[in-house]
Amino acid sequence: MDTRPAILLAASDAADSIEREFRARYDRDYRIEMLPDAATTLARLAELLDAGTAIAMLGAERTLPDASGLELLRATQHLAPAARRVTLLVPGEYVDAIEEMRLAMLRRDIDTFVGVPRGKRDEEFHIALTELLSEWGWSVAGPVVSSADIVAEPGDRRVGAIRDLLDRLGMPNRTLAPDDPEALEMLVLAGPDPVFPLVRSFTGQVLQDATPAKVSEAMYGGFDEIPDGEVADVVVVGAGPAGLAAAVYAASEGLSTIVLEGDAIGGQAGSSSMIRNYLGFPRGISGMRLAQRSRIQASRFGARFYTGREAIRIERGPADEPEHHHVFVDGAQMCARTVILATGVQYRRLDVAGVDEHVGNGVTYGSATTMAREMQDRDVFVVGAGNSAGQAAVHLAKFARSVTLVARRGDLSETMSDYLIREISATPTVHVRCRTRVVDGGGDAHLERLTLEDLDTGERETLPADGLCCMLGAEPACGWLPDGIACDAHGFVLTGRDVPKDTWVDGLPPASLETTVRGIFAVGDVRAGSMKRVASAAGEGASALPLVHAELARPRALQLVD
Repeated sequence: MDTRPAILLAASDAADSIEREFRARYDRDYRIEMLPDAATTLARLAELLDAGTAIAMLGAERTLPDASGLELLRATQHLAPAARRVTLLVPGEYVDAIEEMRLAMLRRDIDTFVGVPRGKRDEEFHIALTELLSEWGWSVAGPVVSSADIVAEPGDRRVGAIRDLLDRLGMPNRTLAPDDPEALEMLVLAGPDPVFPLVRSFTGQVLQDATPAKVSEAMYGGFDEIPDGEVADVVVVGAGPAGLAAAVYAASEGLSTIVLEGDAIGGQAGSSSMIRNYLGFPRGISGMRLAQRSRIQASRFGARFYTGREAIRIERGPADEPEHHHVFVDGAQMCARTVILATGVQYRRLDVAGVDEHVGNGVTYGSATTMAREMQDRDVFVVGAGNSAGQAAVHLAKFARSVTLVARRGDLSETMSDYLIREISATPTVHVRCRTRVVDGGGDAHLERLTLEDLDTGERETLPADGLCCMLGAEPACGWLPDGIACDAHGFVLTGRDVPKDTWVDGLPPASLETTVRGIFAVGDVRAGSMKRVASAAGEGASALPLVHAELARPRALQLVD
């Protein structure tokens, strides 16, 4: 029996070229099937779905003998919503088709379009396809090879958080029950009376009583490995887009760079299933991929990452040493000549008892990717009105029977990008309920129902719910910062001319991204007045480096105690 995921290709004019290219590159891992027209393709798709075959990709020429390729691909949306859809343009069609293809992508009829190769080694053609297949494999297909195994009792709420972390790190994982034969080796390594959950990482280490923090630290190295007495040029606190950009530029310019992250590398952006408006990625990129590539890039330049523990305090170094800062995490201390705060924001809690008690069992905060595969043919809700909520709703719609987006605001356009609003409008299984909030929920071992309230009428309605993804308005995590760093009324860090004038030195404000403490900078979402978008956060992270260089070039005073 052929268990490979299928790639279905409908083509007539360039069928030979298309089949040759696909079989040469993808035949080992995918079942390649060539179909002559739309009707045959739809019939074959139905047969494969009935047989339980996963559909990875659907491709179609723009013009088929019995229909247009776009009509065919549009018709497959409700049949195979998770499959990637590609229009194949034959030579000479590009100019006439470009506007039609652009509109088709806005409507989500297709994921992309590519020209059929005219000769050998058309790598641009294959880059487009492999990117789509890679994202399909990460977000849809189950792992073929697991990089991290979890052994836990059924219903353990901690498993969801660990799986979410591993998914955001791009590590294929699976969950095993203690009586599963494949869990035996881990149980032996754990020894007598193991404390669940157990997690085995790609290093072979088995963690007991595992938490996301323990797993994260095991993946990237412990804080105990930081050399005593080392003073880094830059310590970046937070590894979201802003912190990663700062790390890449700092390390590439020869600065000794340490990055601290209490959660998964990538921050909130790392949980985004697909970011389509980030410069340089016309087909979009998942937050996980963006974070993964950025971390690798920074590491290659020499940046060192330490994860699993939150920063808890910043202090000025001793007065009898050259000026520097001490950054503390639980049980460890880093010394830095400059500090870049890139801690981003945290999603607010829903604070509904009947809902929050099911976190890990049907309720998640932040990431929809881990939940999505479990929501096949189920009813799921997303709370939020920002881009992350829109991305989650569109992604979940590839699996769920229905997705309901719940927002307090009266109009999504106030906080969500236009391209996402269009995608949501073009997805028939996504329903939007504005001016609505979640007021109750419940279930036995798993979330089963939610109660929604209309904010204008006060009317309440209880609906079946198998899953809830909460992406509420975000709050800065700045309570640990010293009093000397000024924040606005909402807790965001003030920088540059926005800091109180009574803190200016000699009548001059700090540098544009500098806080009220010299040598400490704030970038990205944590900074007051910043634009809460991935690209702007990355831009601020990079923009901090000239200011860091200027600070490092300043003579470091030795303040002696009388």
